Amino acid sequence: MLRWRYAAGAGFLLLTNGFALLIPWFMKLAVEGLQHPEAARFTPARCALVIAGLAAGHCITRIFSRTLILNAARIIEFSIREELFRRLLLLDQLFFSASRTGDILSRFSNDLTNVRMLTGFGAMSAVNTLIIYCATITLMLRIHPWLTLCAVIPFPLMVLVVKKVSHRMFQRSLEAQEELARLTSRAEESVSTVRLIKSYCREEHFQGLFGEASGRYLRHNLRLARLRGLLLPVMAAATGAGTLIVLFMGGRLVINGGITLGDFVAFSGYLTMLVWPTAVMGWILTLAQRGAASMSRLAMILGAEPAVADEPDAEPLTEVRQGIEFRGLSFDYGEVKVLDGISCSIAAGERIGITGEVGSGKSTLLRLIPRLLPAGAGQILIDGRDINRITMESLRALIGYVPQEAFLFSRSIRENMVYGAASGHEGIDELLRQASLTADVERFREGLDTVVGEKGVALSGGQKQRLSIARALAADPRILLLDDPLSAVDAGREEEILAGLGRFCGNRTVLIVSHRLSAFRDCDRVLVLKDGVIAEEGSPDELLERNGLYAGMYRMQRLKEELQG
Repeated sequence: MLRWRYAAGAGFLLLTNGFALLIPWFMKLAVEGLQHPEAARFTPARCALVIAGLAAGHCITRIFSRTLILNAARIIEFSIREELFRRLLLLDQLFFSASRTGDILSRFSNDLTNVRMLTGFGAMSAVNTLIIYCATITLMLRIHPWLTLCAVIPFPLMVLVVKKVSHRMFQRSLEAQEELARLTSRAEESVSTVRLIKSYCREEHFQGLFGEASGRYLRHNLRLARLRGLLLPVMAAATGAGTLIVLFMGGRLVINGGITLGDFVAFSGYLTMLVWPTAVMGWILTLAQRGAASMSRLAMILGAEPAVADEPDAEPLTEVRQGIEFRGLSFDYGEVKVLDGISCSIAAGERIGITGEVGSGKSTLLRLIPRLLPAGAGQILIDGRDINRITMESLRALIGYVPQEAFLFSRSIRENMVYGAASGHEGIDELLRQASLTADVERFREGLDTVVGEKGVALSGGQKQRLSIARALAADPRILLLDDPLSAVDAGREEEILAGLGRFCGNRTVLIVSHRLSAFRDCDRVLVLKDGVIAEEGSPDELLERNGLYAGMYRMQRLKEELQG
């Protein structure tokens, strides 16, 4: 489809330039008709009518050529944007951990715009320039070959300068785009944390950081502008020199009878037609270099492969009957080892608590189960099947996951709750009770239709956590993973939530990570992690009797509660 659009657009460009190229020729005939009326093939009046018709045809065909080619560029932009977004959804957390949000957004906006300009205006101008040069120089050669050669002598110099500058322009364009990505990242980071900035009175500091990034972007663009500015005078000089040559030599040829006055008028008209294509070469080159630099940045995302993907022999899993098993599971972030040979079996329907020091691998262990991170050494088995041999769609459909940082969409409470829920809007009241949100929702004027704002700004930290829990419960998962879900709620709310979860869990397998040991009151077992290994394992009462790590953590928390009380 796009090929036909470009082909049709090029066809209309041929017609457009054909009409334009005939105008100087009929001006030549009109001048000759004024000089020698008796020998003229067309009268000046008829030539004027033909020129008017050619101008109208030029206008109409120009509209069609621009519409077809520029629309094709828009379709290309749309296709690349869709593919970019599709690719981003396929990539795993490791990619996003290494990429800045502002940089990704910059590729969606500025880089895509550069590609659209290249495939639209750039392609159209390049084809138009090629047609005009080939046709115009051919017609000029028909009028007088030697005069044509003299008129285009300055142009090779222009070509040499353009060739020398083009590589440097690509590098400068790429550097400018990278600086724009950093500037966008700085702006996105400042806007998203504006409340924190204001609370610490750091406005001037961040203004300075933004000013530095903006200054670097300005300097890179000025360097690029200087290169672009070098091209325009060279091209203007080449065109002006050609015009001077034609005026001098062409005038002498008319005086000597080498060409007619009509030939001179037509030749001058054709030389004038070369002025704009020559001047636009610099702009085309800029678009080409910016487009190439942007496409190389887009290719980094389009060519990225997710570290987590379905294996060729992966099959769906529809039920969890036996449970989860870790066999010698290890994981590291670069050179930092987080999990080291974890081995443990969890029966279906069992409730497991996981605790330990900060950085002991608790959250990482949970993220590995739904394959949010690529599994390292060892295995994770569900119902005796390696999770790498289970399709991710079916695996994640069985799992409800509540992350440490509750993210909410800028939608209503209702829409956030039923996000991804198989049962739609049914049972919302029960979900509210289980997450201890009923009283909070009733206090809002619009109830469930209350818009929570960007990232849930209209809610407190505890409300966001409870809404995140309700969203996980709405999916009716067979495995429920809770990563420190009660850190922002008070003791009274914790009791309500734990009671609600107790009613919901039933025969579901539950893994809950928490630093607050009171969250494990209904757990069958607790795993205590230390330095990436299971240091202790057992029921809460058994661990207290052993007087080990768990008991020490318990005593410390009780002491803090007494001091705060």
